[in-house]
Amino acid sequence: MLKAVILDDEVKGSKLLSQKLGFFEEELQVVGIFNQPTKALNALIELKPDVLFLDIEMPGMNGFQFLERLGSFDFEVIFTTAYDSYTLEALRLSAVDYLLKPIDEEELRTAITRLRKRVAEKSNYKSLKKEKVNSNRLALATAEGVYIVDRANIMRVEAMSNYSVFILAGNKKIVVSKTLKEFENILDDEFFTRISRSVIINLTYVVKYRKGDGGTLELSDGSEVEVSAYRKDVLLQKLF
Repeated sequence: MLKAVILDDEVKGSKLLSQKLGFFEEELQVVGIFNQPTKALNALIELKPDVLFLDIEMPGMNGFQFLERLGSFDFEVIFTTAYDSYTLEALRLSAVDYLLKPIDEEELRTAITRLRKRVAEKSNYKSLKKEKVNSNRLALATAEGVYIVDRANIMRVEAMSNYSVFILAGNKKIVVSKTLKEFENILDDEFFTRISRSVIINLTYVVKYRKGDGGTLELSDGSEVEVSAYRKDVLLQKLF
């Protein structure tokens, strides 16, 4: 059964959504309801939800800022808002869906269907990763065909909307129509780590770390990439 958390600064709105989610009780359980973003930050680590129903307009910290504070996260996101001006930002974050208040029950049903599909795909990727944990090669499907690349030749992977750009040693680039989040599960070992919302790095190509709020990495090809402040500790532990 899927576990869901609701974060909405309006008590009435969060209760109403919880009631509507009750129609899906056989496949989804609400394990937490929060009306203050700061209280939800730490609780999400313990609750380990599959999906967060996240309001965008909240005092002190909006929904996008909330996700930035988290840094990296393994759950899916369904935005809930009374405004329709954030659609592009939601798409950039690869959200499962974007529901306008008052939430229509049929649209909610569609969102749950998409959620189930996304969670199933993630589970399949993790299974594939376990089966091929000793494989040194990765198959990248593109519009041109399938590239077989050595993992050791992957310098970094950058997010580009709903695509991922693989930058290989020698400055070769391969664009794949999958999100960075999907590759985060596949490239999860001692050599690779996600350093920000938009970049996964191969640590073997790092030649210098410059201090800062999050810091900056210099790679062996001379390029520089910024590190998110919320990913800094994880990065430094792997590097040193």
